[in-house]
Amino acid sequence: MTEQNQTHPDADSYDPGASSLAGQVDPAVMAELLSIRSSIDNIDATLVYLLAERFKATQKVGFLKATHKLPAGDPGRETAQIARLRRLAAEAHLDPAFAEKFLNFIIGEVIRHHEAIAEDHEASLAADDRAADAARSRSAGQLPGAAGPAVSATA
Repeated sequence: MTEQNQTHPDADSYDPGASSLAGQVDPAVMAELLSIRSSIDNIDATLVYLLAERFKATQKVGFLKATHKLPAGDPGRETAQIARLRRLAAEAHLDPAFAEKFLNFIIGEVIRHHEAIAEDHEASLAADDRAADAARSRSAGQLPGAAGPAVSATA
């Protein structure tokens, strides 16, 4: 589901003190800046794990929808969620337009995943149908590609 971006350094090479401002600002200001950035780093890590959990749940929804041939998107649910998130954002003093853009991005990814799950599910069902047809043909003595019943060489 998630794609690794090879242009970013791995966790082992991350330097939380990295800054192009080092040596250009008062050391006390730099220490405060790094302290605040440390909190931001922790929040970012939490967001990543929360998004991972959210996508695990939406994958389950995608499998359920595919199994029951439901559409990938649910415009009524999406509209309600956007309104809810805009209200929550306003209560939290976060720009509601930003919250809506963020949720729209997530919804787009979820729908893309649901469509892929549905395609995989349909392909799997088609493969199962072909395998069942081949098994029925074999059990009826009709091997694929055979011109007729097999004739024994010792007959």
